[in-house]
Amino acid sequence: MITLKNVVLRRSAKVLLDGATVTLNPTEKVGLVGRNGAGKSTLFALFNGTLHEDGGDFSRPRQWRLAQVAQDMPETDAPATDFVVGGDTRLVELREALSAIETAYEAHPDDHDLGMALAHAYTDLADAGEHDAVPRAQALILGLGFKAHELSEPVNSFSGGWRMRLQLARALMCPSDLLLLDEPTNHLDLDALVWLESWLQKYQGTMIVISHDREFLDAVTDVTLHIEHAKLTRYGGNYSAFETLRAQQLELQQSAFAKQQDKIAHLQKFIDRFKAKASKAKQAQSRVKALERMEKVAPLLAEADFTFEFKEPGNIPNPMLSISHASFGYVVEGEPKTILTDVSRSVQAGQRIGILGANGQGKSTLVKTIAREMGALAGTVTEGKGLNIGYFAQQELDVLRPQDNPLEHMVRMARELGSAVKERTGEQDLRGFLGSFNFSGDMVKQPVGTMSGGEKARLVLAMMVWQRPNLLLLDEPTNHLDLATREALAVALNEFEGTLMLVSHDRALLRSVCDEFWLVGRGVVSDFDGDLDDYQRYLLEEAKRLRELAKEASRPVEPAVKSIASPALPMGGTATLGAQNQPAPKTQRKQDAQDRQQRGDQAKPLQRELADIDQRLALATSEREAVEQRLAAPLSPAEIAEAGKRLKTLAQDIAGLEERWLALSDQIESLTT
Repeated sequence: MITLKNVVLRRSAKVLLDGATVTLNPTEKVGLVGRNGAGKSTLFALFNGTLHEDGGDFSRPRQWRLAQVAQDMPETDAPATDFVVGGDTRLVELREALSAIETAYEAHPDDHDLGMALAHAYTDLADAGEHDAVPRAQALILGLGFKAHELSEPVNSFSGGWRMRLQLARALMCPSDLLLLDEPTNHLDLDALVWLESWLQKYQGTMIVISHDREFLDAVTDVTLHIEHAKLTRYGGNYSAFETLRAQQLELQQSAFAKQQDKIAHLQKFIDRFKAKASKAKQAQSRVKALERMEKVAPLLAEADFTFEFKEPGNIPNPMLSISHASFGYVVEGEPKTILTDVSRSVQAGQRIGILGANGQGKSTLVKTIAREMGALAGTVTEGKGLNIGYFAQQELDVLRPQDNPLEHMVRMARELGSAVKERTGEQDLRGFLGSFNFSGDMVKQPVGTMSGGEKARLVLAMMVWQRPNLLLLDEPTNHLDLATREALAVALNEFEGTLMLVSHDRALLRSVCDEFWLVGRGVVSDFDGDLDDYQRYLLEEAKRLRELAKEASRPVEPAVKSIASPALPMGGTATLGAQNQPAPKTQRKQDAQDRQQRGDQAKPLQRELADIDQRLALATSEREAVEQRLAAPLSPAEIAEAGKRLKTLAQDIAGLEERWLALSDQIESLTT
């Protein structure tokens, strides 16, 4: 078990933990929560051994194997699969040991001791899972959202977010007794997040995770550690259980609770108003439940030292915008690449839309086009008179000027907008406004490049609020926000009088602020009539369907779990696909039949090759088992060496065949879907 007894932790002169005493038992799944700067990452450094306690006693079983996600951006040309396999440190050590023994044995083939060492090395490798290392790694990679054809792509060919997913897969690949995860969901979309939850629920060791995603914490943890005021408190239960207990504790503190009454009443007024008018639609009822949770923990929300609100928009056109027979995408080297076709949608005043869809299906493309960052490839996007868009994009954090401070960003924006926004633009006014977003004192003059991701996100929020938008377009706004700031954002969005469109993997935020959902997938935008529970069930069912399809192809080794390539219809509801549901004209049906025939003809040679690979895999697997049995019998050093070399060759052949099997399956699926 892990024990802390009267532990003191400091960062420079600041005391982060003072007299912390807590015990974590084997196999417990622990959520570590607290405000930004409370000391969560410093405590992680104590857990992983890179930092020692300044006082008290800390102990962790010496024999425990540790796995954690490396925070540095990987820079390597190694294929993605090889990079993730390298996360199995035991396997890497044994491979290196085998290579050294093989080299020595080739120089001295009559050395009996080297022959025995070689046999032991092969046996150790087999025990460590050498035979299925590649399929295990590929299961992790595909589960985290990669495509089959990307398994052999070099790591450096991926963007930063995808490389960090590979770092996560590499950590999960490592056999471990203690798994440390610091914000593992930051670079994941919803389908990859659901897969990760399922994987972690089956993890057999002790896990400690820092996360600001409350539903993720609820799904994967059974203990909560809370850091506040240099104290560490253990709560039995997941984040929701902690939240309830914490709210009850705060409610008992009558003097503090009395000061919170105005804030609680303000929140209560909104909740009552919405619940009175909510429809019986599943999305609306899901939002009612989310608001009831906020009602229950109102003292906890009111205790937060950071709150903000969107000012009432000066003008709200209706409709906000209208999209007619539009195609959305982007241009590559002068050639248009269409992602979404025949999009016909209208956005009405007051709508609160959550945008769902698997990675790569076009959610950000849709939002960017509405935000005027990209133009439509066809059709029309008509804006209502006076439309004022507030756009939060993930890359907004990157385009902030690192050398400039928050005040300079606000002054520059005020000058650019001029009289378009009726706000006071004097330096003192802007300082006061920034103060409401916790940029007080010297922080308004601190270079943005030295700030944390959460502080940058707060600055982007501040700049957006100042513009008084009537349409909010938010693309993953919570990635760098702590739980308290996420709750403040949820409260502010609930009170926003304009229209909202939200892309987020934070299900708690989606539940609490959205009344309806759009589904982006298979090149279209459709209505999603279920709620988030329906969508999550759909994602899991789709993953199961893909596994069953692979089994039907008679693969000897169960295929790796693929990420959701593109959503179909939601579980528990129907999607409105517009013109796609209408009967095709006779000529169109004939053309469709010809297209299907052509794709079928293209798939046949691939299916023949797939069947051939199935047979070769079965033979190679059978031979590998025979060689492993042979190694278990008494053999001469020369026979051991020969069997070991054959086992190594078979492992390489099987890995190559499995990689080709996955690539062929991906091609066949794209032709037959």
